[in-house]
Amino acid sequence: MSRETLFALPARVGAGILSVADQVGGMTLLLGQALRRLFPPRVDRYELVRNLHRMGVQSLPIVIATAAFTGAIMVIQAAPLVIRFNARAFIGWGASFVTFREVGPLLIALMFNGRVGANNAAELGTMVVTEQVDGLRALAIDPIGYLVTPRILAMVVMIVALTVLGDGVAVIGSMITGDLLLDVHPRTFIASALPMLGPWDVIVGLIKSAIFGLMIALTSCYFGLSTRGGAPGVGRSVNASVVAAASGIFVADYLSTFVLG
Repeated sequence: MSRETLFALPARVGAGILSVADQVGGMTLLLGQALRRLFPPRVDRYELVRNLHRMGVQSLPIVIATAAFTGAIMVIQAAPLVIRFNARAFIGWGASFVTFREVGPLLIALMFNGRVGANNAAELGTMVVTEQVDGLRALAIDPIGYLVTPRILAMVVMIVALTVLGDGVAVIGSMITGDLLLDVHPRTFIASALPMLGPWDVIVGLIKSAIFGLMIALTSCYFGLSTRGGAPGVGRSVNASVVAAASGIFVADYLSTFVLG
């Protein structure tokens, strides 16, 4: 490594840290502006309903497919150990516990980010480069109340609802696979899960999903509204949004797991 490269390394690290700090600060300000539109409520109801349908209802097929195969894969991966230690009585609890607390919220958030977050960043970025956002301001329409706040609310509400549905589908997938692969009857599966699971196990997963939804919403809205440079800029914003949200999801998952237990 040359001396020039060695001396340039601290500058690059510092520039990266400043860039991350700038993005986090921008998203925090955007969250504050969105929350201000809720007290008193200044949210476009039509946009809210439209986004609830577009981001939630239209995401049902991919979420159901992901959850079903996730539940089946967990049982398949655990099958050798279950057979070796004759732990069939614990397969229901293990699959349900992992699904509710960790796998369900995390995988659904990543799928939601890839589908909804990327689409939201692209849509807002296109509106910025085609000057539609400036047109809203010219018509005295608040872009935050009209575009951002409904999308944040829709993402947080729908990702929690999709997580509830996905958890149920994943447990059913685990149950069916356990019956077919390990000869664990559904009654045995349920009997091993219910006594060892508590309401907090489900609540933790829902809290995580709400945090992930807020992370995806803020990231996609921030990078979408920060788009510059025409069509190539839209592509860069979508890429940056998906990567930043995915990284934030894992960081938030670690911190929430540490705090919530």
